[in-house]
Amino acid sequence: MSTHPDADLSLLPSRYYPADYAKLTNRRPSSPLTPDFPWPDRVIPARAALNRPTASTSDRRASPNNAPPCVLAQGAPLTFARLRQGSGSSVKEEVNGIAQSFLESVNTSLPPVPQNEDKFATTPDSISELTGLDWEPPEPAVVVKAPKVWGPGEAPLERLPVEVLDEIIAQLAIDTQPSGYSPRNVDLIACLLTSRTIHVATINTLYSHITVPHSSIFSKFLNHVAEYPGLGTIVKRLDLSHFTSIGLGRSRQGNSEVQNMTSRTLLKCLELTPAIQEILLQENLDDDIDEHVLAKVFYGLPKLRAVDFCASSSKPFAESFTSAVTGLIDSPLNLGIRRLGLHECFTLPSTVFETLLPRLPLLTHLDVSHTRITDRALASIPESASLSHLNLGRCTQISGHGVVDFLTNHPAAKNLVFLNLSCDIARYRLLWEVDVERLLPALPNTLRSLNLNGAKIRPWHVPLLLPLTKHLEEFSLASADLTMRDINSFFRPASPPSSPICETAPVPEPAGPWIPPTLHYLDLSSIPAITQSSLFSTSCILLSSTTAPLDVIELGDKAISSLRECRNTNKRLGWVVKELGRRGWYVRDSNAAGGGNGNGNQGGRRAWKMGAMWWGMRKCPVAWGEVGGLYGHYMFKK
Repeated sequence: MSTHPDADLSLLPSRYYPADYAKLTNRRPSSPLTPDFPWPDRVIPARAALNRPTASTSDRRASPNNAPPCVLAQGAPLTFARLRQGSGSSVKEEVNGIAQSFLESVNTSLPPVPQNEDKFATTPDSISELTGLDWEPPEPAVVVKAPKVWGPGEAPLERLPVEVLDEIIAQLAIDTQPSGYSPRNVDLIACLLTSRTIHVATINTLYSHITVPHSSIFSKFLNHVAEYPGLGTIVKRLDLSHFTSIGLGRSRQGNSEVQNMTSRTLLKCLELTPAIQEILLQENLDDDIDEHVLAKVFYGLPKLRAVDFCASSSKPFAESFTSAVTGLIDSPLNLGIRRLGLHECFTLPSTVFETLLPRLPLLTHLDVSHTRITDRALASIPESASLSHLNLGRCTQISGHGVVDFLTNHPAAKNLVFLNLSCDIARYRLLWEVDVERLLPALPNTLRSLNLNGAKIRPWHVPLLLPLTKHLEEFSLASADLTMRDINSFFRPASPPSSPICETAPVPEPAGPWIPPTLHYLDLSSIPAITQSSLFSTSCILLSSTTAPLDVIELGDKAISSLRECRNTNKRLGWVVKELGRRGWYVRDSNAAGGGNGNGNQGGRRAWKMGAMWWGMRKCPVAWGEVGGLYGHYMFKK
């Protein structure tokens, strides 16, 4: 079993005990309201918050009004640590499909339709059954021994180690849509009534990760934790990435008048969950994230390891964030946050980053895409940090020279796995030819995802790009000045260059046998040489089986529109068109004969994606979990 990377294994008990029941529920051991006594008509603590059908919700930015209901896939096998399934998502990865298959949900579902039993199930199967030709002698009677009666807490299941029992019970946790009619976590509720020991283990599973889709659920959870404070100590993640005020028949202003989700109630929730390790917030809550909430997040939660403020950009949020961070200027205090998400927080001033980043000595994940971070702030990251995920996409206040200096000289950037340096060339170009020539040879071999969209890449840079294709799985080269011949060279032994080599570009000499690329995803959008006709030409090898494991090619609107009309050709080649929002992909159909990499719908799962399955994500994850809600919108749709 895998544990949380920040967990202290020395503090874990070896097993659960019945005596732990009273600590969590605030009840005396002799209380009749325990699983060992008949239960009156009263809900148990976990059911009040987690076993009620709720009203439908939807993402105000990513869900069309007439979209089909989202069906959550259950029981999908994982190749690494088990991930909790998300609920209430607006953009969610479809597990039972080929690559780049997504579901856009309006968070509604219908009651289950009972299946009619076969009325002929009890009739004879054939004439031979009537005549007795297939008769077999009856088996001898089996003597069944009476089951052994175990004392409280002494059954073999109850005596299992904590890690094993937690993993067994976690397999029963299947999150359904918050708006579903069917009861949620029925198996876990049954476990609550088994015994005190199993009750304690089940409570840990139910309350470890809390997902809140709207304010009424948050109010129920908050009232329940306030009544049973022991439950608050179990909460490790508070996931508000699905939260929305839309879908309950109220506007955002009307929802604030209900006073279920306010800065006061959010602060109270954080005070009741002192052991929380991950907090996932987003733009629908930015007006409720005031200075007191931020002070609690930064200074009052010693076990906090990950926090995400995705797309929070309102003026009150920016003012509160600036005020909260200002207290660090003259303080020697360092923060224990390791994964920080400020994706699309473009209203935060540059001084916030210059003050906050030097106080993060344990930083591993940093997403500051489309913010005002500067070269000075980037260089102020402590040398003790060890960045594995860095997203600097669409940051206009940093320079190519400063970014290259940081990536080539700073100790914190030596083990990067995910790096996004994309830019919008209509507004700003981050990397020019000289920056590209300095950067490419210095990139570490640990990289698996590299986004250079908008960089000034020329044909003479191809020899510098080739070594990267031997370890990268995602490579984004949108707007690059490359030809089809240059791109073909990624997948077959090099031929003489199509244009003279630049005198200043260092060209490595070929050494050793040809090594095939590891690319699964290639972004070729906005490249003039990449069109529908060039992809179908005999000189292009991208769509052939020799380019495997390449599964996904991202293309611009014009190319996708042309490919969409070529249904017969797509079917013959074994490729299909997938679209979501402003993005479009040409995807190898793994179900077609001879297509795909043989891994089915689980071929895209990687540990560095932290739960995401498909390719081309543009938002850096800060917590393990399946993609959904507003995070899915910014990761794959925008």
